[in-house]
Amino acid sequence: MKLSIVIPVYNEEQTAEEIVKRVLAVEIPGIEKELVIVDDCSTDGTAAILAGISAPNVRKFRHGVNQGKGAALKTGFNACSGDIILIQDADLEYDPRDYARLLEPILDGRADVVFGSRFLGGPHRVLMFWHYVGNRFLTLLSNMLTNLNLTDMETCYKVFTRDVLKGLDVEEKRFGFEPEFTARVSRMRARIYETPISYSGRTYQEGKKIGMMDAFRALFCIVKYRFF
Repeated sequence: MKLSIVIPVYNEEQTAEEIVKRVLAVEIPGIEKELVIVDDCSTDGTAAILAGISAPNVRKFRHGVNQGKGAALKTGFNACSGDIILIQDADLEYDPRDYARLLEPILDGRADVVFGSRFLGGPHRVLMFWHYVGNRFLTLLSNMLTNLNLTDMETCYKVFTRDVLKGLDVEEKRFGFEPEFTARVSRMRARIYETPISYSGRTYQEGKKIGMMDAFRALFCIVKYRFF
């Protein structure tokens, strides 16, 4: 069994090397790992840092122009060779030590897709109330239109099988990927599970990138991919 871990990266010179180290350090019995790193045309020192990372199971790609997280993921998905695909952000907010619990429902044959929820009781940094409210509102609206009962649609940790990947045709280039993915797997009637994860959120001063315009785009995408 092979796990493809797709890591979109943009201007993460402070965390890029560390997240790769943490991912490589995770051992899951019976699972081979490959890392597919996509640098979305970083303008800081990220490219140089990634160039210095060398391991036989690490593959690196770079966009010539900045396109957004969704576009970086699509590049990564096209390069994946694994039986299971896992999305990992590069900002250290999400802990690779949660991989085993994320994979369990798929490895047990119960799930096709697993969402790692920040709101199911895992340890998390206490931070940014209105950001939390926004996440919960977007998840609620998504649930209303997809007839799912997720607690965290906007989570980074989405894990899915190769069969699900074959049914994806990602259109969104930025953070609209999250509601688009959710709507698409709902329409596939994929078996979806959630599992609690830890979360160490960061502030905008620390480098958080998602903003108000992305929230409005998410609203649009929730409606678009449900009805159109």
